[in-house]
Amino acid sequence: MTETTPVTPAMTLHPQPSGGEPRPWAFPAPERGGLPNGLAVLRCHRPGQRVVAVDLHLPAPLAAEPAGQEGVATIMARALSEGTDRHSAEEFAAELERYGATLDSHADHAGIRVSLEVPASRLRPALGLMADALRAPAFAESEIERLVGNRLDEIPHELANPGRRAAMALYDALFPAGSRMARPRQGTAETVERIDAKAVRAFYDAHVRPAGATAVVVGDLTGVDVDAVLKETLGAWSGPAAAPLAWQPPAVDDAARVVIVDRPGSVQTQLLIGRTGADRHDPLYPARRLGIYCLGGTITSRLDRVLREEKGYTYGIRAFSQVLLSKADGTGLALLGIRGSVATEVTGPALADLFAVLRTLSAEGLTEEERDSAVQYLVGVAPLSFETAAAVAGTLADQVEEELPDDYQARLYQRLAEAGTVEATAAVVRAFPLDRLVTVLVGDASQIAGPVAELGIGEVTVVNGG
Repeated sequence: MTETTPVTPAMTLHPQPSGGEPRPWAFPAPERGGLPNGLAVLRCHRPGQRVVAVDLHLPAPLAAEPAGQEGVATIMARALSEGTDRHSAEEFAAELERYGATLDSHADHAGIRVSLEVPASRLRPALGLMADALRAPAFAESEIERLVGNRLDEIPHELANPGRRAAMALYDALFPAGSRMARPRQGTAETVERIDAKAVRAFYDAHVRPAGATAVVVGDLTGVDVDAVLKETLGAWSGPAAAPLAWQPPAVDDAARVVIVDRPGSVQTQLLIGRTGADRHDPLYPARRLGIYCLGGTITSRLDRVLREEKGYTYGIRAFSQVLLSKADGTGLALLGIRGSVATEVTGPALADLFAVLRTLSAEGLTEEERDSAVQYLVGVAPLSFETAAAVAGTLADQVEEELPDDYQARLYQRLAEAGTVEATAAVVRAFPLDRLVTVLVGDASQIAGPVAELGIGEVTVVNGG
């Protein structure tokens, strides 16, 4: 038997790719225009982004819903894509699919958003469908009944979700019963079951108009006559301007106290600690964003280092700032909060350590290293955050909703980079004062009420979690 010599295969090694020269980045600046029907238009040409995003804001806030019909804005928003004067619900869905488009809509405190994504080559017909949905929605009784039924089916699942249940309890605690902000955004079972096609049509007729609305168009618009496309589609939508709605900031009660939503037998406790603060018009917002990121914005934040890494109480806990309703005159509101979950038996110790972190932050402040790391991340990740047309369009539409200038996001990153450690410390300490925090706990009251009461973080009230 003859032995063979092993053959070593030849390998061709190609040079390792190297990174190119870094290029300066800035959030894209939109061009502002408008249509004769009163619709404002922001457009942003983004070469290479062949999926165009259109985000439209309608100033129809939840506060405009008739009393006892909370949720009608949500049902109306969902019904916009359920048929028009030209297409049945099934035909409308088929047309969207034909053009490779998606159309979504939702209602919130600031108004209604309708969002379209479609390949640039099919922008004209897809935008025509969007325009039809806004101009002449069918609101067929059968479709409204189905949407109401779907919404009623969702509510028990939301009530069973500890995070959602905690949010409901917090809003109920912060705002007076007569305020729309005290009640669930999409309505309760009692209010939703009162909604019918007539109620949906009435809300649409009163609030959905082109005048006062804003459409944001973002994507690669090479070879697209945007003016002509908009004129032929959204420009065909007509109607007089809706009567302006007066905004009255609600009274807020953020005196320190604890609300326990009782869930007997629960093995975890959902935590939600919050209060209200200023919206993004506040000159100190960039510093506050930095400070909140250092406190609880990532797995290396102070809260996670103590409650997760050192004590093992939680998989993660986060601090956040969420705009509820923004106004250029500074009367808007944001929710400032801390949320997470811990095992039932360590609820008391976890809360004690959480409040200890806040006290230490107030006494010692942030470090230069924490501030620098936060700036590096928040500014450095921005180009990745806005790679898609939809991300840019959504942010520009957020600015419209919040009555911010068109260049707000572009200037924000410079302001973040300029915010100092002392400024960020002062802002986050002011955001979470120990005597102005409402603590909501969703868990087994029989096990957690006693240990929590001993902490002295506020009077404890137990409510039924059913």
